[in-house]
This record gives sequence, C-alpha cells and structure tokens, in this order.
Amino acid sequence: MKIDVLRHFFVINIVISLLFAVGVEAATGPGKPPIFQHTLANGLEIIVKPDHRSPVAAVMVWYRAGSIDEVNGRTGIAHLLEHMMFQGTETVAPGDHARKISATGGRSNAFTSTDYTGYLQELHSSELELAMQLEADRMQNLLLRDKEFNNELRVVMEERRQRVDDNPRGLLMEQLAAAMYVAHPYRTPIVGWMNDLEHLTIEDAADWHRRWYVPNNAALVIAGDAEPENVVLLAEKYFGNIESKLLPQRKPQEEPARLGSRRVTVQANTTLQSQIIAYSAPKLSDVEMDWEPYALYLLAGVLDGHSAARLHKRLVSEEKIAHSVSVSYDGLRRGPGAFYVSFSPVEGRTLMELEAGWNDEIIKLINGEVSDAELNRVKAQVIAGQVFSGDSVLGQASRMGRMWAIGFAPDAPDAINEKLRAVTPLQVQEVARKYLVGKHTTTAILEPKISN
Repeated sequence: MKIDVLRHFFVINIVISLLFAVGVEAATGPGKPPIFQHTLANGLEIIVKPDHRSPVAAVMVWYRAGSIDEVNGRTGIAHLLEHMMFQGTETVAPGDHARKISATGGRSNAFTSTDYTGYLQELHSSELELAMQLEADRMQNLLLRDKEFNNELRVVMEERRQRVDDNPRGLLMEQLAAAMYVAHPYRTPIVGWMNDLEHLTIEDAADWHRRWYVPNNAALVIAGDAEPENVVLLAEKYFGNIESKLLPQRKPQEEPARLGSRRVTVQANTTLQSQIIAYSAPKLSDVEMDWEPYALYLLAGVLDGHSAARLHKRLVSEEKIAHSVSVSYDGLRRGPGAFYVSFSPVEGRTLMELEAGWNDEIIKLINGEVSDAELNRVKAQVIAGQVFSGDSVLGQASRMGRMWAIGFAPDAPDAINEKLRAVTPLQVQEVARKYLVGKHTTTAILEPKISN
C-alpha cells in the first residue's frame, strides 16, 4: 500500500526531477501565486502553493526524521513506524485512514528516506479538512497494538528479503554504503538490518513516534486548489492543540578522514556482473554561496545525461563493452554528498575494461574541453525535467517538502535554477579534477555466486 522511498540504496539512477526537482516558470514564474509560509505557535510549519487549475489538492506532512536519526540496534524503526502510522488511533480503526481517503476518490501513501519521512494524500479539494484531521489525529493519538505491530514487522522483514536479501542489486547497494561510511548512519539500510528487525519492539516504535512525531519537527505542505487563509484556520483547528516537545539533540556526525580506497565484493545469485564506484563529494549547504554541487550535478549529466552523452556513446554505442552505464550525483541531503558511476559489461568483456574506460573518459574530459553547446544541452534537460515534474500538485508539494526537510526554504528552487544556469564548462572540469581523480574511492563489485 505504501511506497518506501529507499533512495534505491543511494539513488544510483537518480533522475533530474528528484535531485534538483525544483519549480520553474510553470510553477513559480511571473503571474503565479507565491509560496505561502506560516508557523503555528507549537512550531508546525505550514507551506502552501495555490494552484487552481483543477479542484485537486496534495496534502503532505513531512517529519525531519529518517534512518539518519536511528541508533545501532534499532535500524529500520523509522520505516516500521511509517507502516504503523496507518494502523489506527483511538478513533480511527487499523487501515481506516487509507479507506477514508479512498472513499472520497483520493489516494494516500507514505515514504521513508535516509533524511525524512513523509505522508501524503491527493484528493478533491473539498476533502481538504478530512486529510488534515486524519494527519493531526495520528500525529497526536497514534495507537500501537501488538497484533498490528507484529503483522507490520513481518511485512517489513519480507520487504527486506525481496528488496535486499534476494535481490543482487539491492545487496550490492547495501554493501557499498556499509563500506563507504564507517561512522555516519548513512552506512545502515533504511529498511534496517535483519537482526535489528528481529529484535525491534512495540516500545521502540512508540519511542520513535514520541521523540520525532511532534509539530516542531514537522511541516504541513499543501499544493493545489487551496487558499492559504483556510489552510491556516484548519491547521489551527486540528494541529494547534498538539504540544511541542524538546527534540533529541542532533550531534554532528562527520565521517573520519579516509586513509585509502575500499573495495568490497558481493557474490549473489546472478549471471550479470556489475560494479559501482562511489566518490565522496560535497553536498549543497548554501544555495547562494556554493557552486561545486551545481557543477557536479551537471558533470553527471555531461557524462550520462542522455543517450548521446560521453559514457554511453563510448562504452555502450561505440566500443560495445558495456551493457549499461549510469552516473549520478547525490548532493541534496542532510548528510554527506556522493558521486557515483555504475556499469555492467556485455558478455565477453570485463569490469576491468569498463573501469579503465571510465578513468580514461574522466582524464579526457579534464584535459580536453566541455563545450558550451554540450553543457547547454544538459541544462536544457534539467529545465525540461523541472517543468514536467511541476505539472502535478503532488510534484509541487513534494519539491517544497523535500526542500524543507533538508533545511532549505521551500522557495530555494528559484535560486537553484539560476545557479545551475550559471555553471560554466571550466567549473565542470574543475570539479571532475578535484573529486574524481586521485581520490579515495569505494568500489562495490557484484559477481555470480561460486558453487561449492
């Protein structure tokens, strides 16, 4: 029923509209209503983007709590609590939240990430009050029952088996993260380690809800056919009486300095070899002052933003040694950023050949040139992705909520757009030289399991 956004275990195939999924003129340009913001006395942040093109509204509640906030021994609890949020309150029976929304012709869902957890309803704007009432109810009155907890725990454990334990690619992603980070909680899977899941208790879930599911750690984000003044009135009615709480102290979680490169090999039931190389890279910290994250994002596009991009053209189309190639940069997050390349060889070719081709292509990019025309094609794709992602009210709400969850203003996308447009070819070459050459890497290799 619910979507668990596991970042595809570090978002190897990240799409343009997700990483820098930001609004352009279609959503925030001239003549469009501005984003409305208001904070209740209890700390709940309200973000509204009116869009009256159709009588539909997307209602989302975002909590700035994800697997990054978990501790050893309780991994997976953020995701498990997400499941439990659909299992009833003192006045709503288990499963009735989704049924009530569905009865109006709407839909509900949820997702868990490394950095945040979100809940959504997309429904007719006349049912806006119902969605807000249900969300406020489970923020304050969630009722955890042993039967439902045990059932959802089994569901989560089965998800882990399907998405990781029995999924070679999932295993590879998980082991890559565990090798890349020795201290930062990004090293643990969002779905949780199986041993931790086996020992989670209903008290763990209650404690997670009590600690993080409070108004001063949440944002109510609405896009669509809604008036900000009415949203504030309804928010005061349903959320206003929920008390704020002192949040747990979030201590700095910096990775120790790297002392060398790391490689891990995963043997699984697969016939296809593949490899992922991860490079440590800066995240976006200051929208106005930073420039490297924007250049890194466009570098990924130059290398693998379309079928005629450098890597695909060389390794897949011309030399025909790669079955697939993927390059991505993940810098829009609470924790450290990373740059990834992933590839699989065609039959008869080797990972060593592909890795050599990758390294050679980086050297060629640095020592050659990135033309204005080449970079402009990538920028045009970014803009196109943004336009399409802003067509739906859910897309608009998701962009604003994600910005808030990682610590930016919901209207930060406007500045991000301008920064992306301003990136130069020389800046793209500079970040390639700085972060992809002579740096400590983490490499994960997937190989077929050797028979005994």
